[in-house]
Amino acid sequence: MAPHQPSQEYLDSRRIIGINTETVTDISSIDYPGHWTGEDHSWDISKFRDNFQVKFHYNNLNDASFSLIGIDASIANAFRRILIAEIPSLAIENVFVYNNTSVIQDEVLAQRLGLVPFKGGKSGLLDFLKWRQAPDPEKGEEAGSTNFDYNTVVLSLQIECTRKEGVSRSETDPFKAYNHAHVYAKDIVFKPFGRQGEHFSGKDAIVTTNPDILIAKLRHGQCIDVEMHAIKGIGSDHAKFSPVAPASYRLLPTITILKPIIGKDAEKFQKCFPEGVIGLEAVTKKEASQEGSGYEGHDGEMKAVVVDPMKDTVSRECLRHEEFKDKVKLGRVRDHFIFGIESVGQWDSDELFLESVKVLRTKCEALKKSLTSMPNN
Repeated sequence: MAPHQPSQEYLDSRRIIGINTETVTDISSIDYPGHWTGEDHSWDISKFRDNFQVKFHYNNLNDASFSLIGIDASIANAFRRILIAEIPSLAIENVFVYNNTSVIQDEVLAQRLGLVPFKGGKSGLLDFLKWRQAPDPEKGEEAGSTNFDYNTVVLSLQIECTRKEGVSRSETDPFKAYNHAHVYAKDIVFKPFGRQGEHFSGKDAIVTTNPDILIAKLRHGQCIDVEMHAIKGIGSDHAKFSPVAPASYRLLPTITILKPIIGKDAEKFQKCFPEGVIGLEAVTKKEASQEGSGYEGHDGEMKAVVVDPMKDTVSRECLRHEEFKDKVKLGRVRDHFIFGIESVGQWDSDELFLESVKVLRTKCEALKKSLTSMPNN
């Protein structure tokens, strides 16, 4: 028997997840060996190279969006999890409070400081700065005994609120009445020691990624005097080490207009979607003259057309209206993942994804090595 050759249109339809009024259908991928008679779905690297695509939609310094097309959801999710939890970044680990007369408790202040993101020279952060090993009490190691210039960054915050001279005592605006009424991230000072000056100086110095992060509010006579030790860590240890704000993906929406939507219905249909998803175009004479097109006698009237389905949020609003019944079909492409990455500032947004690829490759190489050595154990 000759092998079954399904049409390309039918193969493409298998990639679509159905979005119905109250249900979602065809969620799981069924293109695997042995499921379809006469079809070979075994993984092939040449086929993967031909089908896999990476398309960037925009790439800013701290914000990027791109599509990964032709991969499995498990791989896409692996990238997302690595971005959140396994790419190292610098964050405050220990806070030594010498004096704190603000209304914020010491432990709350330490938590706030720990969540402040930092940036610095990339070569210094990646190559010079190493992982810090926590002291082992069983070996007699005390706190701070494992801190060196190559694994610990020292920061300081020394600030006091004072009353401005010549300002009336009745002034209620704290910015007019006091110096340092608000403590911001820009008030944190980097204190290089050892060889850190060679790697973190000038424009490469350790600074906060956002200088206007509010840390505390002070009033006359209150002060904060703390020393902080920052180290490299990963998000799986604590969220403060995560180099991304959101790192997420969604499937590409599809909108198929099955029957013509014209006139007032077209305007209503357009309002069912976010701006830019559905457009209105005039019915041409050619379309109006074709029998069975559905546009007969509607020459010049406005019709609904799909402009940019990527902007759709798949709210299913159009499925709630009786006039659009059987006229539109919604779905999502199962292997088209639209990623959105927002860096907190220590890494460029596109560098984060490349780094996640490196991490996944390292994991795969380690697994391959383990499988190779398994017969010898």
